[in-house]
Amino acid sequence: MNKLLLIFGFLLAGSWANAQSFTDKALQQTVLQLNNAKTVNDYDSVFNKFSDAKTSERWQSFYYTAVALYLKTELQLKKASGQNLNESNAVARKLAIGALTSQRDNAEINTLIGLLYFQKTQLNGSQDIQQDWDAINQTIAKAEKSAPNNPRLAILKARIKEKSGDKVNADMLSQKALSGFENQNSSDSTSPAWGRQLLQPTK
Repeated sequence: MNKLLLIFGFLLAGSWANAQSFTDKALQQTVLQLNNAKTVNDYDSVFNKFSDAKTSERWQSFYYTAVALYLKTELQLKKASGQNLNESNAVARKLAIGALTSQRDNAEINTLIGLLYFQKTQLNGSQDIQQDWDAINQTIAKAEKSAPNNPRLAILKARIKEKSGDKVNADMLSQKALSGFENQNSSDSTSPAWGRQLLQPTK
């Protein structure tokens, strides 16, 4: 975990001079790997690639590094690994918030931050649960303004409904998310397309 904190420190400090050059094509390939990742090792691999990335759109590296950590933590949660995952969640939140500094109205980043705060509540890592729920509601409100049909936003809403015991609306929102993935425009291969794996039932 010290490695995660060290990587985050380098990212925020802007110490990218010696980072691996990351072309648009390389970014596209790594995004595809993220969308197809299934194991902890898969997520570790894309995490390392994104955290080493040096792109013209710096926020994308922050965003996708945070996504890789988020999805890895979700997988570990499902497997009930017994590991303390709070630090991974904290690093992912800091990365996502770092991406938001230059993309204030980005619905994808706001949705990711909402998902990360919801994940934090699942990890029992909240010191102020009301503050965390306020953050979740704020990110939903911001994301809805520009991307109300975003499938990842629908997943976040579905998880909130599921947590409250509203299975009917949770299922409806999950179906909305699935439809959103099926209808998603894939013309831009660097646009976020992850999240379908979150709809897969736990085995």
